[in-house]
Amino acid sequence: MAIDFTLTPDQQRLQTEARCFAHDVLSKVGPATRDLPTAMDRFLATRSFYKQAIEAGFLRRLVPAPLGGEGTGLVDMAVLAEEFHAVDANVSLTLLGSMLGLFPVLLGGSPEQQRRLFAPFVTAQGTPLAAFCVTEPGGSANFDAPRPAQGVRTVARLAEGTDGDWNITGAKKWVSNATGWDGRGADLMTVVCRTDPNASPEAAMSVIAVTGPAPGVTLTRAIESVGHRAHLQPEFRLDRVRAPARNVIGPVGGGKALVEACFTGTAPIVGVFAVGLMRAAFETALAFARTERRGGSVPIIEHQAVGYALADAKTAIEAVRALSWRAAHAVDAQSPGALELALHAKVFGSATAIRVITQLMQVVGIDSYDRDMPLGSLLADALVLPLFDGGNMGVRRRQLHELLKGANYDPLTTVATSGPIASVLRGRCELATGL
Repeated sequence: MAIDFTLTPDQQRLQTEARCFAHDVLSKVGPATRDLPTAMDRFLATRSFYKQAIEAGFLRRLVPAPLGGEGTGLVDMAVLAEEFHAVDANVSLTLLGSMLGLFPVLLGGSPEQQRRLFAPFVTAQGTPLAAFCVTEPGGSANFDAPRPAQGVRTVARLAEGTDGDWNITGAKKWVSNATGWDGRGADLMTVVCRTDPNASPEAAMSVIAVTGPAPGVTLTRAIESVGHRAHLQPEFRLDRVRAPARNVIGPVGGGKALVEACFTGTAPIVGVFAVGLMRAAFETALAFARTERRGGSVPIIEHQAVGYALADAKTAIEAVRALSWRAAHAVDAQSPGALELALHAKVFGSATAIRVITQLMQVVGIDSYDRDMPLGSLLADALVLPLFDGGNMGVRRRQLHELLKGANYDPLTTVATSGPIASVLRGRCELATGL
């Protein structure tokens, strides 16, 4: 067996194309949006850039080939996410947020649902948006808990006089793209809701697809977030939003397992977001250190403290990238340690990004606090990484804790590529040492 992080020729081509597109197109998003007065103004100003990304085939490149796209797995998404996020986190998150909105259909949808619901997203035309509607006002870290602590309070009830149609009522918040370009709903919303509030957590929830524009979807406000200033993160209501019976993704009551599966797949991508932001900050600080003397006789990179800070930052970037790629590959390969690796990538990557960008700001000094430099906005974008996609404190560390408590937990599972290799290795060691 060889340990090899070499990208395939197709992935190398994707990396090059994404890097060039980010440089040529996405680099213009910041100047075009940052001085606009409202969150919705800034989001709407990204539509032309998002359209170019769609027309260039980048969303199609993430959709698996059997569903009409060209993607081969999560590693493809990781490659694209780093290149986009290193230049602009806004359109990047809109694009990848749409892919998250499609995840429930990808992982749990029937062939008919996959053909029908993926159709608008594989044409490389228009500006289609998808949204995975989980988080609610008040927080959803305990999304699967029963009353009175339930994080998901949105309810779907069978509509009278129909053949199993559902009426969905509730509120959601912090859901990327959810209300679409016009406030009436994304092209596809995969809504997590309670279809049997009295059932156990394993059977209480379902994921139901809603296609927009959807009567009953009301934008309450576009959140003025600290970072990702030109990405839509709305708070909105669903008031008796109708969805046909055929739009339940997976079995009725199977929502808990589907939500957890979706967030396993996205965790390594948060690690890659961290890599992109750190990479951008490092390149800025390195260029500054090479050219600025700050009143001294030599560029500040000649000073040992600056050199050490830059070296530590680059080490962290390489470590997070390697862990995130490893986790993405493990998810693609359905390796036994995939969940644990994905959680490590998310927790370690997100925390590391904040630390590294802060340290790089200290390399530059007070000028890093100037909006004309990108470091402050990169830090603002990084601040959300430990908080979203399952917050590190409320969700991800709890998941790791549960793994560690398991009676059958094996610390070496994360080195396995398939099968119970860790226990086999341990048995060989015991034979060799006579222990």
